[in-house]
Amino acid sequence: MKTGYMHEIQDFIKKDSFPGMLLIVVTIIALILQNSALSHYYMNFLHTPVEIRIGALHIAKPLLLWVNDGLMAIFFLLVGLEIKREVIEGHLSSLSQIALPGIAAAGGMAVPALVYIAFNKADAFAMQGWAIPTATDIAFALGILSLLGKRVPVSLKIFLMALAIIDDLGAIVIIALFYTQELSTLSISVAAASLVVLFIMNRMGVVRKAAYIMVGVILWVSVLKSGVHATLAGVALAFFIPLKSTDSEGKTFSIAHQLEHDLHYWVALLILPLFAFVNAGVDLGGISPGGMKETVPLGIMTGLFIGKQLGVFTFSFIAIKMGLAKLPKDSTWLQLYGVALLTGIGFTMSLFVDTLAFGDTDLFSYADKLAILLGSLFSGVAGYIVLRVASKP
Repeated sequence: MKTGYMHEIQDFIKKDSFPGMLLIVVTIIALILQNSALSHYYMNFLHTPVEIRIGALHIAKPLLLWVNDGLMAIFFLLVGLEIKREVIEGHLSSLSQIALPGIAAAGGMAVPALVYIAFNKADAFAMQGWAIPTATDIAFALGILSLLGKRVPVSLKIFLMALAIIDDLGAIVIIALFYTQELSTLSISVAAASLVVLFIMNRMGVVRKAAYIMVGVILWVSVLKSGVHATLAGVALAFFIPLKSTDSEGKTFSIAHQLEHDLHYWVALLILPLFAFVNAGVDLGGISPGGMKETVPLGIMTGLFIGKQLGVFTFSFIAIKMGLAKLPKDSTWLQLYGVALLTGIGFTMSLFVDTLAFGDTDLFSYADKLAILLGSLFSGVAGYIVLRVASKP
């Protein structure tokens, strides 16, 4: 009985819906802690000083920033590995496969940004948050889609996954171009040297994961000190890890696939939930109804809930009608619209961009973070209802 019970738990954890449910649970816990007598302990936990010193190298940050700058670099390493695999041998490896999710993702980033800009164009500081509603939380969106089981055709799940991966690639480009601080020449030089070493290792056929991780740590530290956001080091490292290698016996294997498999559960069950826990603790007592009517939270909520669905569905509709792409196999227009709604779940990715745009500040009295949670909630609930109605058992 006990063994069977443990198998049931393991099977549940392996389901795509579990990471999304875990994110919901830790978010609720963070909200309860921040809005109870335990808020002092929660804030102390976030600002626990963590320091590493090796000779002249000194890194001192609160726990919150170690999660946002350090653990999220591991998340972006996994994202980079997924992008590389999909582009070379997966669902993004041909023009016909990439057409619909690519066009839909472009609309899903452009329209929410324009919606946010329409609300905040008169405020230069608020404009720093234009990219917040452009993101999609792939774990949450796929988790909700998986709750519908076989009601939803596999082609729609592939479409959403490909779209979210392209969304992540767009987020990487946005972070590199628009959220980079003043650069340090020395740190950039060390980072460049690390990339050269990774390139040489790749071309020489180095097959030890530990070797890539060691150079990757040096790359992360140098990027952290350079002014470029440290999470980009994870993406850069992923692009140099070999997709296919050959051992001494002539057998082909993939370091990238192995590392992706090794990281998957750590990211889904630890890193993203911890990120949500330290960033989703919104002080609801400090938010007035009038605060939610300010341009920043309105731009975020409207961008996620209206801009995302409008951009993804409209661009998809135009692409299909123009013959540039085809409607996903065995799906309907209403189901496609339901998936477009799910892309408005920005959650962890939107919270991440929010921390880049506005830093660890309370300038908006948490209204910006609450807007992300509400916009994601509306999108998730509406998307589930539409897909439930549109899809037959």
